[in-house]
Amino acid sequence: MRRFAADRARRAVGASLRSAASRSAAPSPPAPAPYHPSSTAAAPAAAMAMAMATAMARAMSTAAAGAPAVSLDTINPKVLKCEYAVRGEIVTHAQNLQQELLENPESLPFDEILYCNIGNPQSLGQQPVTFFREVLSLCDHPALLDKSETHALYSSDAIERAWQILDKIPGRATGAYSHSQGIKGLRDEIATGIAARDGFHASGDNIFLTDGASPAVHMMMQLLLRSEKDGILCPIPQYPLYSASIALHGGSLVPYFLDEETGWGLEVDELKKQLEEARSKGITVRALVVINPGNPTGQVLAEENQKKIVEFCKNEGLVLLADEVYQENIYVEDKQFHSFKKIARSLGYTDDDLPLVSFQSVSKGYYGECGKRGGYMEITGFSPDVREQIYKVASVNLCSNVSGQILASLVMNPPKAGDESFESFMEERDGILSSLARRAKALEDAFNSLEGITCNKAEGAMYLFPCIHLPQKAIGAAQAAGTAPDAYYAKRLLEATGIVVVPGSGFGQVPGTWHFRCTILPQEDKIPAIISRFKEFHEKFMDEYSD
Repeated sequence: MRRFAADRARRAVGASLRSAASRSAAPSPPAPAPYHPSSTAAAPAAAMAMAMATAMARAMSTAAAGAPAVSLDTINPKVLKCEYAVRGEIVTHAQNLQQELLENPESLPFDEILYCNIGNPQSLGQQPVTFFREVLSLCDHPALLDKSETHALYSSDAIERAWQILDKIPGRATGAYSHSQGIKGLRDEIATGIAARDGFHASGDNIFLTDGASPAVHMMMQLLLRSEKDGILCPIPQYPLYSASIALHGGSLVPYFLDEETGWGLEVDELKKQLEEARSKGITVRALVVINPGNPTGQVLAEENQKKIVEFCKNEGLVLLADEVYQENIYVEDKQFHSFKKIARSLGYTDDDLPLVSFQSVSKGYYGECGKRGGYMEITGFSPDVREQIYKVASVNLCSNVSGQILASLVMNPPKAGDESFESFMEERDGILSSLARRAKALEDAFNSLEGITCNKAEGAMYLFPCIHLPQKAIGAAQAAGTAPDAYYAKRLLEATGIVVVPGSGFGQVPGTWHFRCTILPQEDKIPAIISRFKEFHEKFMDEYSD
């Protein structure tokens, strides 16, 4: 075998050298005599073979040096397939324009970039909740608890809560690794908060603390997706975390369309239709994703609708993945949040009946602590051996950050009536949520007042998802520019006003319809200026492209 490989190498080197010689003006050397071990020519032949091998090695080295070690042709194709529009091309363009404003403030027709593309409240001026930050700062710097001045600067219940939390942390060290599932005492506090919210038992053993909800979603995709023949039912429009994570983990997204005409309703008949179609293509559908309140659509599901969804998952043997990170963001009086776990338990289903994962995050709600990266998933209905595998995946990441763990416990266990901070906490919370409701209504009314735009009511979450009925000339201009019509609109909006929105094509939409997602997060005093800028742009755009 070795002699065969050596002969093949010699032939390859010889061919390479003969090719090089034929391109040279120098005469070719005579062909070497056949190699015989007993021949006196053995030494010269061995020398020549060594020279040929050296030349080949140099040629290969030169070729390798000329090619990049990593290119788009050699990276994982799943990464190329993955897209995340919330921080995509429009946002990159906005950041370039922001740099241009810094270098030359008079160069653009606006004086600031207004980021309405992402649910990042504190980046747009929302202040953190005082009680949460007091407790967090005391936990991160416990030496403050021994200083007399601390009692003048911090509320007594924040000091007491910090002591309680530190007692739950091994070594009282927020800078140390924790249990891979999260600090046990904090998981127990979260479970107590869930039980108080739902009226049904919750266990800290079912809680996995994560760096925001996104890593929890990735963990479940890793668990469920074995190949492209495994699918996940996802709403369209959807938050692109789901399409991106499904692509990265090699599965198939099975879309189900929300009904825009009924306020982005989720119809079980649509779920059944898409499930049957996927199965007919040989796809094993593993789970159903439901986002409630909706992102990007802002709807809040009715309780009866949720019951039908739970029954559908039970009957079809699907894992229910419930994205509930906007549970505090409800802006209409006739709707309220009900967790899917509460709905399942009220129907009499236990852990033996339905695998259910609920996601929560400290990034949304009234707290908006996106940069602290805190969140959790509650898993119920999984067998002990599967739970062991979930724990193994969590262990690979060592643990989530401890500050985020603390915040998650505080969000689910805020000050209670009688606590020193209760009144000020409620004032902050209600002030933020009522302001968000006013902002949502102002933007909704403004969009609906414009020709060619229809916008459903913002019942919850942090976004509006208006439909833009673009003139055919505008669609043609977008096609000529090689981009989607709603992306063309969003780019023109940005360049004229500095307002950053995300094209609906980044979330998915019914073919032939065009949308954009706009957050309601700019501070309330900026909303009138945003509306004014937007109206002026839209009217000019529609006039420019009128058919």
